[in-house]
Amino acid sequence: MRATPGARVEAIEISEGVLSVKVRAKAKEGEATEAVLALLAQALGVATSRLRLLRGATGRDKLVQLPPG
Repeated sequence: MRATPGARVEAIEISEGVLSVKVRAKAKEGEATEAVLALLAQALGVATSRLRLLRGATGRDKLVQLPPG
């Protein structure tokens, strides 16, 4: 997944096989990462606490796991 902080509009898109998540939050102190997880959880219809960030806490490319169940 590719995250874009500081976007004008929050959105989730799939383009060329890559999930792109755009959030308004700025990339400082983890605010953008939290916003990405919240938007993704909302789109999937699950609680944010169910998502687990495996990689990419400080970068734009992130790997997120949704545990089964």
